[in-house]
Amino acid sequence: MSKVQEVKVDDDDPVHSFEIKRGPLRPFLVTEPSEKLPEKRTPKTTKEKVTIGILLLIASFVRLYRLSYPNSVVFDEVHFGGFASKYITGKFFMDVHPPLAKMLFAAVGSLAGYNGGFGFSNIGDVYNSSVPYVVMRGFSAVLGVFTVLLMYLTLRNSGVRRVVAFCVSISFAIENSFVTISRYILLDSPMLFFIAAAVYSFKRYEIYKTGSMKSYYCLAMTGLALGLAVSSKWVGLFTVAWVGLLCIWRLWFQIGDLTTPVSRIVKQSVTQVLFLLGIPLCVYLFFFHIHFSALNSYSDGAGFFSSEFRTTLKGNSIPSNILADVGIGSTITIRHVGTMGGYLHSHDHALKSGSKQQQVTLYPHLDHNNDWYVELYNKSNTVPTEFEGVKHGTKIRLKHVLTGHRLHSHDHKPPVSESSDWQKEVSGYGYAEFEGDANDDWIVEIDREASVPGEAQESVKAIDTKFRLRHAMTGCLLFSHEVKLPKWGFEQQEVTCATQGKPHLTLWYVESNSHPLLPEDAERVSYRKPTFFEKVKESHIRMWHINKNLKEPHVYQSDPISWPFLLRGISYWAKDNRQVYFIGNAIVWWSVTAFIGVFAFICSAELFAWQLGKPVLQDKDVLNFHIQTMHYLIGYVVHFLPSFLMSRQLFLHHYLPAYYFGILALGHGLDVLTSYVLRNKRNVAYGLLILYLTWTGYFYSSYSPLSYGSKWTKDLCSKSQWFADWDYSCSNFPAKYADYKEIDERAARTPTHELVGNSPTAGSINVVPGYNEAKKVDVDIEKIIADPSPKKFMDQHGNPLSPEEVKRLVKEEGVELKAVAHNPQLL
Repeated sequence: MSKVQEVKVDDDDPVHSFEIKRGPLRPFLVTEPSEKLPEKRTPKTTKEKVTIGILLLIASFVRLYRLSYPNSVVFDEVHFGGFASKYITGKFFMDVHPPLAKMLFAAVGSLAGYNGGFGFSNIGDVYNSSVPYVVMRGFSAVLGVFTVLLMYLTLRNSGVRRVVAFCVSISFAIENSFVTISRYILLDSPMLFFIAAAVYSFKRYEIYKTGSMKSYYCLAMTGLALGLAVSSKWVGLFTVAWVGLLCIWRLWFQIGDLTTPVSRIVKQSVTQVLFLLGIPLCVYLFFFHIHFSALNSYSDGAGFFSSEFRTTLKGNSIPSNILADVGIGSTITIRHVGTMGGYLHSHDHALKSGSKQQQVTLYPHLDHNNDWYVELYNKSNTVPTEFEGVKHGTKIRLKHVLTGHRLHSHDHKPPVSESSDWQKEVSGYGYAEFEGDANDDWIVEIDREASVPGEAQESVKAIDTKFRLRHAMTGCLLFSHEVKLPKWGFEQQEVTCATQGKPHLTLWYVESNSHPLLPEDAERVSYRKPTFFEKVKESHIRMWHINKNLKEPHVYQSDPISWPFLLRGISYWAKDNRQVYFIGNAIVWWSVTAFIGVFAFICSAELFAWQLGKPVLQDKDVLNFHIQTMHYLIGYVVHFLPSFLMSRQLFLHHYLPAYYFGILALGHGLDVLTSYVLRNKRNVAYGLLILYLTWTGYFYSSYSPLSYGSKWTKDLCSKSQWFADWDYSCSNFPAKYADYKEIDERAARTPTHELVGNSPTAGSINVVPGYNEAKKVDVDIEKIIADPSPKKFMDQHGNPLSPEEVKRLVKEEGVELKAVAHNPQLL
C-alpha cells in the first residue's frame, strides 16, 4: 500500500490525504504537509470573507452590547480596576498575577483620560464621569470579539469545513460564560485572547513546509502569543506545555519519516526551543521591567516585600546608613527572615489567654513599637559606659522601649498554636524598676552560613548578620509563622518559642540600630539594592506563596470535578432588582463534556477492534478528526487537570481555558459528523447543526438577563433554575416587567453622590445597597461644609454640586448620606 485510499471531495475540501510510503523494513507516514494545504485553509474566497464578516457582526453585537450597564463596579473589577489605577498613579501594589493584562487596562484608561483617582473599593460603587469604564470594558469586549474570530480561523486551519467552523464559532460567540467574562475589567478576556492567538499561530505553523519562512513566522508568532498569555496569567504556562507536547508529538513522527533528514529534525527542534521558550521568556521579562518602572512609588502594597526590594521605591522609609555594630545598650528593630510578617513588635495590649501578659507579635510596618533595647542578662537597667558588642553566644535581654516590658517566654501554650506541644508562648513581661528574671534571657546564635562572610559571622552586625535567639531556660528558639492572632491581637502574626520547626522560621536580623557610645564616623551599612532579576525572583516567590495560600472559603467557590457539569455559577453583581451571574451556556457546555466521553469510547472501541485484527479506518477525514481532536483534548487536559492539584479557592471561570480547547475539539466532532458519518445525508447533518445552534441561541437568549444585568421577572428566573446550586436569587426580580418603571423611578429619586477632597471627613457619600457597612461612618454635613480643607462635591455623573445643593439633598429630599473615609486609619 503506497497511499491511503482517497474519497472524492469538494474542491474546497481543507483535509489533505495522508501519504504513507513503504520503507526497507516498514511503512512510514510522510509528515511534510502538501504545498496546496495552506491555500486550502486560508480564507480567500468572497463567500468565506462574507462568512467572516457575518461572524464578526454577530460577535460584536453580543459582546459589545450595553457595556455601560451596570454603571458600578462588578466582581473582580474591584481588584483589576484598582490595579489599573495604581499603574496610572505609580503606586506599588502586590498581585498574584503577572502584569500585562492589568497594564493594558491602565493604558486604555489613561488614553481615554483617566487619572487613576477612582478607588474601585467595593462591588456596587458607582462610577463617576472621571472613569472611562465603558472604554476599559470595551477593550475587554473587543478582545472577546477577536477571540471568536481566532476560533473560526483555528478550526479552519485544523481542517474543519467552513459551515461547521461558522456554526461552532457562533455558538462560542453567544456562550454565556464567555460573554460575561469579556464584558468587564477582568484579566480573563486578554488571557483567553492570547491563548487563542497561540493556538491559531501553532495550527498555522503546522500546515507549512518545515524550514519555510512562513513556518518560521508562525512559530515566532506562537512564541509571542505564548509570552503575552503567560504575562497576563500563569495559566499561559499550561498553554506553553500544550505546545511543547505537540512539538514532541510532531518530533516522534518526524523521526519515523524516512524522507526527513536527521539534520533537518535537529535544526527544527533547536528552532522550536528558541522560538517557543526563548521568545515567551523575553516577553515575560520585558513586561516585568515595565511593571517595576511604572510602579515606582512606595505604598502599603510594598509591605509584602523585603526591605531590600522596598529601597528601590520612591518615598520609602526603610532605614539606611545604619550603625553596623550592635552592642549592649543598642536600640534596635529586629526583622523576621522567614516570612513577610515584618518586625518583632509589642504594644500595650494583653493576650486573651495563657499568661495574659503583654502581646508580642510581628508587624509589617515601621513603628516605634518595634524598638527594643539590648541589655546584658545580668545587668538589667544598667547603662553601659563603654561599647560592648553582641557576639555569638552572648546572653541578652530585650526590653521594649515604649512599654518597658522584656521579651519573655515560659511554660504556657501560645494563644493560637495552643495545640502544638513544641511551641511556647512569647510575651512582654515586667514593670518599672523590675530587674527581670531568667525567663527574659536569650542566647544569640549567629547563623554563619546565612550571614555575610567576615565580621558579621562572629559578632552581630546590622543587616548582614542572621541570628537565632535561644531561650536560655527552655532551649526553644524565637519563632514565627504565618498564623495570625484574632481581632483582639489586631490580626498580627503570632510569635512563639519553638523547640522544632523549619529552621528559616527561627532566623532574624537587625534592621535599624542606634547606640549612644558609637562615634559619628563609626562603620555604617545600608541595604544593597537588588538587581532586576533579584526583584523578579522575589516577586515570584511572593506571588506563588500568596496564590497557594488563598484558602479562605468563598461562598461561590466550586470544585473542579463539578465544572464539566456546570453545577453552579458565580454571582458577580446585584443591584436595582437586577443581577449579573456567571454561568455557561448549558447546550455548548454539556455538548463538550458529552463529546469528550464519546470520543474516549470511540478510541477505546477502535483499540479493541485493532487488537482483534480488524482494520483501522484510514479515511483522511477520520484520520484528521482523530489527530486534531487528540491535539485539542491534550490542551483540555493540560489546562484542566492542574486544578485538582491546587489547594487554593477555585471558581468556575478557572475552567474557561480548558473549555476553549473542548469547544475546538467539539468542532472537529461536528465536522466528522457532516464529512464522514453523514456524508451521504448532508441535509440531515446540516439540520442537526442548525438544531444545535438554535438550542444554543435559545439558551443564550433565555439567560442573557444574567449576562447583561438586564430586566427579568421572578417567574422566568424560577423556571430557569435547573439546579439548586444555580443560586442566583429570583426574589430580587419583580413579578412583571412593568414593575421596573417604579423601581427605576425610585432609584432616580435617591441618587448616589460623592464628596471628594482631602479633609479629614472626606469620603464617598454613598447609598449603594450591600455596601460594606463596616467601612461607613455617619456624615455631619455642616461639619464637612464648614471644614476649610480643599474639597469638592459631585454627583454620580461627575457634575459639580454646591454646598447649598448638598444641604438641600440632605434636609429637603431626605437623601441618606454615608461617608467612607479615604484614609483607612480614620475608620
